[in-house]
Amino acid sequence: MAPVVNPTETEISEKYDYDLIVVGGGSGGLAASKRAAALGAKVAVFDFVKPTPVGTTWGLGGTCVNVGCVPKKLMHQGALLRQHIHDAKIYGWKVGETETHVWEELVEKVQDYIGSQNFGFRVSLRDKGVKYINAYVTFVDQHTVKAVDKRGNVTFHTADKFIIAVGMRPNYPDIAGAKDYAITSDDIFSLPYPPGKTVVVGASYIALECGGFLNGLGFEVTVLVRSILLRGFDQECAERVGEYMKAEGVEFMRGFVPRKITQIEPGTPAKLKIEAKNNSTGEIAEIECNTVLFAIGRTACTESLNLESIGVKVNSKTSKVIVNEAEQSSVNNIYAIGDVIEGKLELTPVAVQAGQLLSQRLFGKGKVLMDYVNVPTTVFTPLEYGCCGYSEEDAHEKFGKDNIEVHHNLFQPLEWVIGQKAGVCYAKLVCKNDDNRVIGFHIIAPNAGEMTQGFALALRIGAKKEDFDSLVGIHPTNAEVFTVLDITKSSGKELVASGCGGGT
Repeated sequence: MAPVVNPTETEISEKYDYDLIVVGGGSGGLAASKRAAALGAKVAVFDFVKPTPVGTTWGLGGTCVNVGCVPKKLMHQGALLRQHIHDAKIYGWKVGETETHVWEELVEKVQDYIGSQNFGFRVSLRDKGVKYINAYVTFVDQHTVKAVDKRGNVTFHTADKFIIAVGMRPNYPDIAGAKDYAITSDDIFSLPYPPGKTVVVGASYIALECGGFLNGLGFEVTVLVRSILLRGFDQECAERVGEYMKAEGVEFMRGFVPRKITQIEPGTPAKLKIEAKNNSTGEIAEIECNTVLFAIGRTACTESLNLESIGVKVNSKTSKVIVNEAEQSSVNNIYAIGDVIEGKLELTPVAVQAGQLLSQRLFGKGKVLMDYVNVPTTVFTPLEYGCCGYSEEDAHEKFGKDNIEVHHNLFQPLEWVIGQKAGVCYAKLVCKNDDNRVIGFHIIAPNAGEMTQGFALALRIGAKKEDFDSLVGIHPTNAEVFTVLDITKSSGKELVASGCGGGT
């Protein structure tokens, strides 16, 4: 007896080249494509990287592995090692009085690792049966894309469904010299020469992370801050991060925005001059430096996809795709995931999980939607800041200020005691008064990311403050501070840094 064939599947395979085309080869796109292929779909991934203004380009894997999370964390670690060398002397290790860092060696090691990852992604797609095509696509209609490869060859491809996962690229200000002389985070991790004295423009997590590791590696760093630090994050924590960086030698110029960049002398690095204005006071500042790094936001890479002409609604200001709770756009067979969607978190693990869940719904029997609220993240500044859930400001807005209580304290890691470092580490739980549920977790401390990952599960399953209080802490650790947070903001009590995470 002949096997029963689903007519719908037969019709799709005959009508289109693919069941699914994923536009974008970043973390989200790769995860979605491999999950769809594992569920039996015929899948193709199109990925193409346009060079930056200074010519930087990279391989398969998207922002995270090439010019984001991965090289950022490696350079952050490189910077921390300088401090560890200093601490080693305090602990009795006999090391040299001065440290010498070779930028080129760090860049080489970072890029070697990234290259291995690029190769691994291509192999993984092949092994999963996903067709990889290195070409830039534009939509012709809701089922057809035009692809142009690096040689200019044009081909057309059809699919039943599409997932847009093209991510974002850094913004440049509209000022003289910006694209001629400045770089962004797309360039810094492969810069073939030491950046020298660097001016970082911006106050995003990318700005503070880059400024932080450059300062830690021994370069003079000035950060131009237009308004606030870490917009979208808890502002009390953001300011504490900034204060620590300032104490470590990073100069902050608050209220200043760049007006123009000129080159004084070419070279590797060059000698530059950046002119900035304080919009509040009118003060003009001229700063001589070697590198200007812009980290003033990012724009979704959708402008050339021809989306609006086929009916896909896009936010005109951000270029992001407008989707519903199931990541479906205004055109029912076209979806979007990751940084490119409007109003959602711009985080790699979010894109990965959203992509997997979406493919499970499209080609499996999945029904689970992505949870965009209780998502942990960490800012890898010199003193890391990890968080999950609501900031204090957002909690006040969402649930009402009278319904929110904050439990917090300073603490000093035991590792810092011998070195007499100040107790600047900080822990905060944002709780609802009506049910005592913990809705915001914030930690500023070494290895904050590792702590945040575990505690995020507590928020996800609805833990209450008494659950944290009844948890036995591991002594002596930093994380145990969350088991003994007994100072509330409403009490007005002064914060005093205790040792060993607050345990004694």
